[in-house]
Amino acid sequence: MASPEAHMEIARLFAERNGEDVPLATARRNWEADAAKLELPEGAQFRPTIAGGVPAEWVEMPDANPRRVFLFLHGGGYNAGSPKTHRKLAAYLARATGMKVLLPDYRLAPEHPFPAAVKDALLAFGWLLSEGFKPSDIVVGGDSAGGGLALSMLLALREAGAEMPRAAVLLAPWTDLTVSSPSYERLRDNDPIINPERLRRAGEWYAGRRDPRDPMASPMFADLAGLPSMLIHAGGGEVMVDDSTLFAERAQAAGCKVTLKVWPELWHVFHHAVPDVPEANDAIAEIGDFVKAAFGTGDE
Repeated sequence: MASPEAHMEIARLFAERNGEDVPLATARRNWEADAAKLELPEGAQFRPTIAGGVPAEWVEMPDANPRRVFLFLHGGGYNAGSPKTHRKLAAYLARATGMKVLLPDYRLAPEHPFPAAVKDALLAFGWLLSEGFKPSDIVVGGDSAGGGLALSMLLALREAGAEMPRAAVLLAPWTDLTVSSPSYERLRDNDPIINPERLRRAGEWYAGRRDPRDPMASPMFADLAGLPSMLIHAGGGEVMVDDSTLFAERAQAAGCKVTLKVWPELWHVFHHAVPDVPEANDAIAEIGDFVKAAFGTGDE
C-alpha cells in the first residue's frame, strides 16, 4: 500500500492535471520554469559541456568517482524535457550511485523525429569513450521516453558489435510507441499524469515517417539478446506499466538479466518526488545499490 505522502502527491497531481492542450513550445517553457523552482540536494554542481557535438550537462555531487559515469537520457515523450527539467533527479541519482551524471540535450520531435535522438545518444556515448571512459565505466539509463531511448542506443551498439555498458537503469521506460498494451485502458482512470491519446500523438511525432513498430524506436518489438544487466522500475498505477512488465518478460526470455520492481499504486516516474515521498527515496536508494553491485566491491 502506498504511503500517506504518496497518496497526497497523487491527489495533488490529479488536482493540477491540465485537461486542455497547450502549445508545445509553451509546455516546454513551463516545465523548465517549474523545474527551476525545485530545491536541489546540497552540494550539487552543474556544468555545461558539448558531448560529441550534443549540448549536455554534467551533474556532480561531492566525492563522486571521477572514473564512472551515469549517462542519463531525460524523459518527456521525445518532444519535451531537457537537462534543466531533470537536474534534481540527476543530482539525487549522482548522490545515490557515487557517479557523475551526464545529461545530453538530445534533439526533440516533432522538429527532429526518429532517429535523431538515437544518433545524439550514440554521439554522447562515443564522446565519453573518446574522453577515456571504457564501456565498463558507464551505466546508461533514462526515464519514460529516455528509458526507451537508452534501450534504442543499446540495440544500436549491439548491432554495431560494440562493447556494452556496465548496466542499464530504466525508470518506467516507454518501449512501445503504438501505445497498445492492455494497461493503457485498464489503468486510464488511475493515472494522474499520462493521457493515452496524447501519448499516442507523441509517438506519431517521434516516429515521423517510420513505422512506430520499428524495433529501434519501439524496443518492445526488438530482439533483446545481448543487452546488459538492467534494473526496471514502474508505478503500479500508471497506464504505461505494461511497457515495463511486458518488456521485462521479453528481455528475460531473450536471456537478459533483469531486475523489475513495480511500486503499488504509484504514478509515472514517481522518482521525481524525491525527497518528499518515501517510495521515491527508497527507489533512488535501490538504484544506488543496483549500480554499486554492478561494479562490485573494489572494482575500479
